[in-house]
Amino acid sequence: MRILIAEDDDASRMVLEAAVRQLGYVSVPARDGAEAWRLFQDAKIDVVISDRSMPVMDGFELCRSIRSLPGSGYSYFIFLTSFSDKAGIRDGISVGADDYLGKPLDLEELSARLTVAKRLTDLHRRLEAQQSKLELLNKELFAQARIDPLTQLASRRKLAEDLEIVSSRVERYGERYCAVMCDVDHFKLYNDTYGHPAGDHVLTSVARALANGCRIGDQVYRYGGEEFLLILPNQSLDGGHMSAERLRNAVEALDILHGASPATRVTISMGLAVLSANPEKTVAKWLEEADAALYRAKAAGRNRVMSGASPP
Repeated sequence: MRILIAEDDDASRMVLEAAVRQLGYVSVPARDGAEAWRLFQDAKIDVVISDRSMPVMDGFELCRSIRSLPGSGYSYFIFLTSFSDKAGIRDGISVGADDYLGKPLDLEELSARLTVAKRLTDLHRRLEAQQSKLELLNKELFAQARIDPLTQLASRRKLAEDLEIVSSRVERYGERYCAVMCDVDHFKLYNDTYGHPAGDHVLTSVARALANGCRIGDQVYRYGGEEFLLILPNQSLDGGHMSAERLRNAVEALDILHGASPATRVTISMGLAVLSANPEKTVAKWLEEADAALYRAKAAGRNRVMSGASPP
C-alpha cells in the first residue's frame, strides 16, 4: 500500500514514516495539507494519515477534498488525534475519515489500523472491478439487444430508437429521409423447398448485400421475417429509387438458385416513401406508405421497385 502522511511537525512525520516503512508499506510524506492534496492527485494513494491542524490546508479540508474528488477510487483516511479529544474524533469521522490514530504513536496500534485499511481498500478494489465488469456487460447487452442475431443488422428495437431521432430531425431541421421497405420474394416457398438453414443463409446473404451497397450514414434493419427496412438520410424520392434499384440488382447478382420462383433465383421487391417537413405525415404513415408501395411491387410481379406518392 502507498500511504500518504500529512504532518507539519518534522519529528512526528519522520517517526511515522519510519514506522510505515517498518511495517512494509510505501511512505509518501507531505509537510502540510496543501502539499498532501497535490500528492494525492498526482499519485495512487491507498491510505492517508493526516494531522488535523496544519498550515494552508488543515486535515478536515484535506479529507473533504479527497472525498469530493471524482473517479479517484477509495482511499482509507486516518486522523491523528489524542485519545482525550473526543470532539475531534467525532468531527473527523463526520467529514469523511474512516479511523483515528492516537498520539503518541504506538506501532502495534498503527499496524492494526493499517491492517484494517488494507482489508477495506482491497475490498473496494474488488467491488470497483466487479462494477466495471457489470457496466461492460450491460453495454454489451445493450448493444446485442439492438443487433439482429441472424443477419447482424440493426434490430426493431434499434429502429424504434432511431425513428424518434428521425422524427425530431425532420421536425427541427427540415431534413428529408427515404424509407425503403424490402421483402425477399417467395421466401416461404424457398424454405419449403430447401429448408430453413438454407433460408437463413439467404437472409444473411441478402442482408450483407444490402448493407454493403448502402452509403455511409444509411441504415439497414431486420424488420421481421424476410423483410428489411432501409432508411436513407437526405435522399429524394428519385434518388432513393436509384439507390433501391442498385440494391435490388446487387441481390439478384448473388445468383442464389430458387427453383420455386419464376425468376429461378432469389430476388427482392422494394417499396419507397419519403418523409420531409409535412405535419400531415407522421413517421408511422411514412412507413405505411413504404409498405403499401412494397405490396404494389409484389402485386406487379415482384423483383422490382415501386414508389409511394412524392411529398408536397
